[in-house]
Amino acid sequence: MLDIKFIRENPDKVRKAIQDKRMGVDLDRLLSMDEHLRKKQVEMEQLQADRNRISKAIASATPAERDGLKAQVAGIKPRLETLENEVRELSGEFEQLMLLVPAPARDDVPLGKDDTENVEVKRWGEVPKFDFKTKDHVEIGEALDLFDVERGVKLAGSRSYVLRGLGAQLEAAILRLTVDHLNKKGYTQLAVPVLVKEEAMVGTGYFPVGREQAYLVERDEMVLVGTAEVSLTSYHSGEILKDEQLPLRYFAQSTCFRREAGTYGKDARGLYRVHQFQKVEQVVIGHADTAESDQLHSEILGNAEAILQSLELPYRVVYVCTGDLGQGQVRKHDIETWMPSRNAYGETHSCSTFYDFQARRLKLRYKDKNGQNLHAYTLNNTAIATPRVLIPFLENHQTADGKVRIPKALQPYLGGRTTLG
Repeated sequence: MLDIKFIRENPDKVRKAIQDKRMGVDLDRLLSMDEHLRKKQVEMEQLQADRNRISKAIASATPAERDGLKAQVAGIKPRLETLENEVRELSGEFEQLMLLVPAPARDDVPLGKDDTENVEVKRWGEVPKFDFKTKDHVEIGEALDLFDVERGVKLAGSRSYVLRGLGAQLEAAILRLTVDHLNKKGYTQLAVPVLVKEEAMVGTGYFPVGREQAYLVERDEMVLVGTAEVSLTSYHSGEILKDEQLPLRYFAQSTCFRREAGTYGKDARGLYRVHQFQKVEQVVIGHADTAESDQLHSEILGNAEAILQSLELPYRVVYVCTGDLGQGQVRKHDIETWMPSRNAYGETHSCSTFYDFQARRLKLRYKDKNGQNLHAYTLNNTAIATPRVLIPFLENHQTADGKVRIPKALQPYLGGRTTLG
């Protein structure tokens, strides 16, 4: 959520953000409602002050004066009740509109309509050249009995799967390697709920805009999260932290759920786009300082890169353009890992900076060194997500004899095994 004062003072900048991020927000209506609401609030507060002043005078008034003063209070009451109802109704509508306003992107974010216009900024690793007929991850998984899509669909419908034997062990090994890396970096590991209240989804910006992507447990007014970011970022909601506590570096491994609404028929084969998956997510809560935020963005992006490098997977980093940014993101880098079956890089990680967008919604503040309460800045990044990362892992490390090579860094997590198969 943006500060309404910022919106009033920078309407052109906000209007550009709405256009650049391709979001249907009626800014003129919002500003008109804001002006109307403020006028109603001023009148209401004046009447409340008059009522309180007159009521206080009644106590010291003479009997003759009291009747007149009571009549004045009675005369104020109907208009005040009307105003209070109007303000209550307008405030609710105003807050809903405010939840739709996007954060302006940083000035250096490339202008573009969608992910095809993201800008590559870095590559790491050599794309493998095979001297044999390669298989895609589904063929490899079936040949080595690593996963079972058919029975997964039987159990849970489309975009479902079951990891079996060494497939399940491989996923667990990659997750454990990631967890160990972040623990060594000094990040605090949390085990968080994946079933949360709706206010956590609103607070992190996933509702109301992304509501169609979430699984709702409507009977209990709860939601299954699509990322541990929701729980980690909401962990300190409504709190005022101490300046010296920041930045807080958290991570969590969790099961995640996404409906993948609007993707019918897209990436339907295999493990790329599924409804349930495992992810290790990094979240940082920092000071309201853009320089610090930039440094932290590079730090968490670097963590994800280091993990991919230890898995010996070639990847590239792209700077995400305005049309591919989320509502609250002021900038984002995606990591795309090479997937031989696609003959292209596929997205596996996203690193996002929000400034105070999420913190305002979550009422997440800290007391700075001058004693002032400020909204914190938040960031997050995928450390690893599986089973998607299994696609490049299996395809890049496949060998001519039908096996899959295990990189040296991962071997201790698989009992010293050097290959699958």
